[in-house]
Amino acid sequence: MDDPLILPDEQKPSEEPKENNPYLIPGAIIAAGALIAFSVMYSNGGMQKAGAPKETAGVGGAVSEKVALYDDTDPFLGNPDAPVTIVEFSDFQCPFCGRFFETVEPQIIEKYVKTGKVKFVYRDFAFLGDESVWAAEAAKCAHEQGKFWQYHDYLFNHQQGENGGAFSKANLKLFAQSVGLDTGAFNSCFDSGKYLAEVQKDTADGRALGVSGTPTNFVNTQAVTGALPLEEFERVIEEELAKAQ
Repeated sequence: MDDPLILPDEQKPSEEPKENNPYLIPGAIIAAGALIAFSVMYSNGGMQKAGAPKETAGVGGAVSEKVALYDDTDPFLGNPDAPVTIVEFSDFQCPFCGRFFETVEPQIIEKYVKTGKVKFVYRDFAFLGDESVWAAEAAKCAHEQGKFWQYHDYLFNHQQGENGGAFSKANLKLFAQSVGLDTGAFNSCFDSGKYLAEVQKDTADGRALGVSGTPTNFVNTQAVTGALPLEEFERVIEEELAKAQ
């Protein structure tokens, strides 16, 4: 079930791309950073702002020892033996997760994942409604065919607000065709509800680990909440790399 280690510039679907390639580093990132730092997180109570208590955006403490951050079934990019592991808890409908995907994630992948320093793991925190759950289930069905990351990218590139039909079951099946999946196998997997319990477990594990909104990334055991600027992630990653030396 594990995907091959596909790096980002090999994994984009060919149909309906966004105008800007999220794996290129746009010059507007610096300007966008200020906006990102201002409002960077979706939580159970809505958007959160930086610089507030632990449950809001920022860098938190160590995670709970009662729940594993990830396991071998979770999709990942990079060297499986990298000294630093980043585990992202995300919701495919979350606009700030989309912003993280477009701006910060490709830079982390370019600087740290492709160089073997970081293993990047994705887990679901599907809390924004039915379409979040359906999208997460669909991505896991794509994972069965070794194309999780292609489907993951397609979802984030086609966000259109929350629970308005963009990630309807019918559309999710069309997306499978767009990224080149075996649609018969995908539809059978998706219609069966095979991965519903796993999506629910991901979300429950996230809550047990202290996740209250998305995106939340764990850099080894340090929680970084919100679509913070790259510099915040670099600081924590470099700290963890130094510890590993």
